[in-house]
Amino acid sequence: MDVKVLEHVQRRATKLVKELEGMSYEERLRPLGLSSLEKGRMRDDLIALYSFLRREREVGGADLFSLVSSDRTHGNGSKLCQGTLRPGIRKHFFTERAANHWNRLPREVVNAPSLSVFKRHLDNALNML
Repeated sequence: MDVKVLEHVQRRATKLVKELEGMSYEERLRPLGLSSLEKGRMRDDLIALYSFLRREREVGGADLFSLVSSDRTHGNGSKLCQGTLRPGIRKHFFTERAANHWNRLPREVVNAPSLSVFKRHLDNALNML
C-alpha cells in the first residue's frame, strides 16, 4: 500500500516539470535520473544479495541461499535455488524476491570482482530491461 502511495507521489512530482509534459512516466524518469520505486527496490535487493554472497564466500557461515554453480546452467552460471512455496506464502521475502532477479542476471554482472564493478554492470543490465 505504501509503495503505491509513494509511486503516486513520484508520478505527480515528475508531472510538475514543464519540459517533460506529454511524456509517459518512464520517459519522464530518464532525464531526471530517477527510476521507479520497484526498479530501485530490485537494484537494492541485488546489491545486498551480492554483498551477502561475497561475504559468505570469504567468511563462511549459515547458508541463506543455495547456490548452484555449474557450467550446465543457462545464463550467469551461479543460480540460486529456491524451495517450493505454498501460493502467497513467503513470495515477498527478500530471499525469494532477490533470487528470481539474480537468476536472470548476465554472467558478467554476477561474476563482478568488486561491489563498484557489480553496481556499474547491474545498472547497465537494468537499463536494458
